[in-house]
Amino acid sequence: MANQIDIKKIRNIGIAAHIDAGKTTTTERILYYTGKTHRMGEVHDGAATMDWMEQEKERGITITSAATTCDWRDYIINIIDTPGHVDFTVEVERSLRVLDGMVALFCSVGGVEPQSETVWRQADRYHVPRIAYVNKMDRVGADFLGAVGMMRERLGANAIPIQLPAGEGELFTGIIDLIGMTFRVYHEESMGATFDDVPIPGSLLAYAREHRAHMLEAISDYDDHLLDKFIHDQPVESAEIIRALRAATIDTKVMPVLCGSSFKNKGVQQLLDAVIDLLPAPNDMPPTKGFEPDSTNPLERHADLKDPFSALAFKIMTDAYVGRLTYFRVYSGRVEVGQSVLNATTGKRERVGRLMEMHANKREEITEATAGQIVAAVGLKDTSTGHTLCDLKNPIVLEKMVFPEPVISVAIEPKSKVDQDRLTSALSKLAEEDPTFRIRVDDETGQTIISGMGELHLEVLIDRMKREFNVGANVGRPQVAYKETITKSSETETRFIRQTGGRGQYAHVVMRFEPSGAGNGFVFENDVVGGNIPREYIPAVEKGVKDGLEKGILAGYPMVDIKATLLDGSYHEVDSSEIAFRIAGSMALQEGARKAVPVILEPLMDVEVVSPEEYLGDVIGDLSSRRAKIHGIGLRGVAKLVSATVPLTEMFGYATRLRSLSQGRAAYTMEFSHYDPVPAKMVETIMAGHEQGRR
Repeated sequence: MANQIDIKKIRNIGIAAHIDAGKTTTTERILYYTGKTHRMGEVHDGAATMDWMEQEKERGITITSAATTCDWRDYIINIIDTPGHVDFTVEVERSLRVLDGMVALFCSVGGVEPQSETVWRQADRYHVPRIAYVNKMDRVGADFLGAVGMMRERLGANAIPIQLPAGEGELFTGIIDLIGMTFRVYHEESMGATFDDVPIPGSLLAYAREHRAHMLEAISDYDDHLLDKFIHDQPVESAEIIRALRAATIDTKVMPVLCGSSFKNKGVQQLLDAVIDLLPAPNDMPPTKGFEPDSTNPLERHADLKDPFSALAFKIMTDAYVGRLTYFRVYSGRVEVGQSVLNATTGKRERVGRLMEMHANKREEITEATAGQIVAAVGLKDTSTGHTLCDLKNPIVLEKMVFPEPVISVAIEPKSKVDQDRLTSALSKLAEEDPTFRIRVDDETGQTIISGMGELHLEVLIDRMKREFNVGANVGRPQVAYKETITKSSETETRFIRQTGGRGQYAHVVMRFEPSGAGNGFVFENDVVGGNIPREYIPAVEKGVKDGLEKGILAGYPMVDIKATLLDGSYHEVDSSEIAFRIAGSMALQEGARKAVPVILEPLMDVEVVSPEEYLGDVIGDLSSRRAKIHGIGLRGVAKLVSATVPLTEMFGYATRLRSLSQGRAAYTMEFSHYDPVPAKMVETIMAGHEQGRR
């Protein structure tokens, strides 16, 4: 089946929107009209096909992006359904990376809501062509032109209506098509599957002509032939308009706007037509860029079967029936079941066991995948999100996906002995699926610490652990990772002597400790001359110092950025041993660090806040109260961008605070920057907190 696919007839699209804009309902209707489902699932019944996770049914929100394939007018449309909640932006981010086009969904009453702004900026970053669909035209308070105005104002988008609603709210009766100048009325009894295209009613004709003129004016810049006809007032064919609109949309210069009510089954088929007519095929997009492995030499791959195989893995999922599924987008060439491919990111070979086209959480086996397709594979053991798969003889590493560092950590412990093993397995599976979820074990307390993008993010992961993996766990309070270092130089002489019956222990070292510089880590130098300490004992001293670094002397946090120099020492022919010198090294560090003015370091985060101008003062005031250093204020589209460095410990609860400060319209990103000494007045609080934690 796969080798007959014409690349021009593929559309890889995402549907992205704010929570509750009706995204999943729209996807359901698309699946219904393209013949993939025989009944319509509703989100509020908890029966939507795409929302198949328990948490999704319960909360009525989409959490994972599910991929599905459907057919329309002999074209193949691969749809990635993306979540609308800010804690799951990684899902939106990784979907945008592998898409060619996007349908931006807006609610006719709410217009441009905060998460739409966030997704919009992400799409801008990846230069994704998009069309807009204003949904819920049947709702009280629907305002189509108001929503279009907000797109221009808040997003800086060149939004051009190519349809108009006939009536709004309860009076919404049909859709005026400005390209063909027809009026579409949907039949209620067929659930909107049948409809009539009739002439535009006289009362709406002037309104339609005015907006058609606006549309033609906006797109005639992209087509000289159309411009000529427009200036000379000659009739314009629908095909000419579509050609110019398509070029301008793919160039991300305009955004065509459609309307409808997915819930009332109006407008979805025209949306599908627009996806095919206006959004790009894989070979309409610029070649995919990458590099030769282990070098900076740039390479390109074209969306063509003749180019060597290259693909990007963008999602890992654990499936109850087939195990580990790797979703990937094929950028060039082809891959067959049973073929060996190279994971250029890790340098390992992988074998493609099975290939599947996914339909939400159902699947259809295929024998090969070709350029432009989005498929899932079974059998790729060492491939993670963001890894490049490619031809063994023609390696390429595609541009990586950048994932933000987790910003919140909590301790988690199993409720019973039975849960212990299950917890480890569940956590590692969840971490495989989600690159923003991290796990580590605290050496001192033995606790398992999990980190993620926000409170809701960790909540959902813990909830999944309980349900999917049947693990009971207790969860602690959010924590920050502190470290310790020294600020001055010190010298110390340490002897470790132990006499017991028989052979004793003897080691004597003279050492200097000094700061190695921020970010330089641990440095060890040996300056011993004349064999005062035999060569075989030197590594033992280094190991001992490293042992000592694990536990700082102020509050027991790990020590970093220290240079240790072994200056001199002595040994005993019989009693000296590696273990004795290791212990001496560790003792020397403890003594030396105490004299070298130790300090506690805290993680600082680079924070970027994008906010509408009217909330700028409040945003800056709030950041200043969090010990922020403001670096600058710039522009991002029509919004203001504030760059600052803020201690992580001050950022707890920030998402909620920012939402309330800006009525939910500001968004922020945060990633780790560096460690800096904690202000003196806070040291005691941290030390007291650490002591309490140990008790």
